[in-house]
Amino acid sequence: MILFKPGFFSLRPAAALLITIGLSALTAGCMTTGGAQMSASAASMAAETAGARVTPIFIASTRRNDGRAEGESVADGGAHYAMSMVSVPPGHRAGNIEEPSFGKPTPSKHFAVLGGHSLEPQDFRLQVSTYLSGRIGSNRDILIYVHGFNTSLDEARFRLAQLVNDGGFGGVAVLFTWPSKSDMFSYVGDKESATASRDALQKLMRDLSQVEGVGRVHVLAHSMGSWLAMEALRENAIAGSRNLGGRLGDVMLASPDIDINVFRQQMSRMQGANVSIFVSTNDRALNLSSRLAGASPRLGSMDPTKPRDREALAQLGVKVYDLSSSSTGIIGHSLYGDVPAVVRTIGAQLAAPRPEDAGVTAMINADRRTAPDATEPAAANGTPPALAPTSATPANSAPVTASPLPPVTMPQ
Repeated sequence: MILFKPGFFSLRPAAALLITIGLSALTAGCMTTGGAQMSASAASMAAETAGARVTPIFIASTRRNDGRAEGESVADGGAHYAMSMVSVPPGHRAGNIEEPSFGKPTPSKHFAVLGGHSLEPQDFRLQVSTYLSGRIGSNRDILIYVHGFNTSLDEARFRLAQLVNDGGFGGVAVLFTWPSKSDMFSYVGDKESATASRDALQKLMRDLSQVEGVGRVHVLAHSMGSWLAMEALRENAIAGSRNLGGRLGDVMLASPDIDINVFRQQMSRMQGANVSIFVSTNDRALNLSSRLAGASPRLGSMDPTKPRDREALAQLGVKVYDLSSSSTGIIGHSLYGDVPAVVRTIGAQLAAPRPEDAGVTAMINADRRTAPDATEPAAANGTPPALAPTSATPANSAPVTASPLPPVTMPQ
C-alpha cells in the first residue's frame, strides 16, 4: 500500500499529521504486530513534523489483552509485553497532561497514543537493550514506573510520558501496569489485583537489571503502586538480589499508600537502598485510605513537622520530600507529577552524576568526534530513538537547579 505521494510533507504540518494518523488507524490496531509498528513509525514522523515530541514507552502489563474487562488480571499472574509511542503536544505545559474535553485526542494539541506493537519477552529485552546501545551516564538507565489505584492504561502511559518530558529523563521508560479497575469504589479489589502482580514486577526488575548495556534501574511508584513496588523489591531481596546485582538506582515513592509498620518491615530487607518518599499532609486520598484501613497511618501522609512522625521517618533511613505546601487541585494526590518543581526534582535526582561515569565523560568531552552520541541510540526495528534529555526550562517555571526541592533533613 502506498501511504505517501510526492509532496506529502509539503502540506501544512497539522494536515500531514491528521492524514497520517487516519491512515494508521485504517491499516493497523494499537497493539498488534508488523503493520502496526510501521504505522506507528509513520504517525511518529508526522507528529514530530507538527512539533510534537514522541516518547517510546515500553510496557509490561498484567492486565488482560484478550478483550476482557480492563481490570482483570492475566490468568497465570505473568506479564505480557508491548511498546507504545506517546506524543506530547508542542504547546505542552509542565505539570499538565493535555487531554480533550470530549472526543478523540489531536496530537497537535493533546497527549495521544500514536500506535504500538506487542512483544515477546525475549524481544522486549532485546529492544530495551537496543535503545540503550551507545549511551553513557544516566542515559543508560531504565526508569520503571508503577501507577497507583484507580488508574487506566492510557492514564498511566500519559503520566509516564509527561514525567519523562518534564523531568528531562534521558534513559528508557518502562511502564509496569497492573489491573486497576479505574473505579473509585474498587479500592479493595485493586489491592488484591496489585497483590497478584507482585511476582511479575519482581521478575521485570530482575530481567531489566540483566539487560546488556544497562546502567541503573530506577523505580518511581505512586500511591498503591508504591506498596506493590516495595513488595517486589522485598521479594528480590529475600531471593538474594537486594540491589539487583548492583544495578538498583533510586527508588522514589510518591504519596505511598503503605502502612508505616509494613514499610518498616519492607525497608529492613533493603538496607543501603537509596529510597525517597514524597509526603503531604493535605493528601485527601490517603486520608480516606487510612480510614478504610482502620485509621492505620499511611506513609505518604506523615507530617515531618510533628516530632513523633519526624522521629519515625528518621528511623527508616529514607530521604523525605514534604509537599504539603505545594497544594494543587482538590485531592492533592498527584503532586509528584502536577507540580513542575517536583517533577524537576525527580529528573535531577535521576540524572545526578555518578563517580563510575566520570572517566568516560571526561574522555568524550576531550574528543567529541569519536564519542558515541548518548542522545541518539540505534533504532529498534525502525522505531525512532528514545527521548533525549532536555535542558529547557518550562514556561512560567523557576530555573532548574541541582535540587529544586530540598529534602527534609532528618535528625541522626
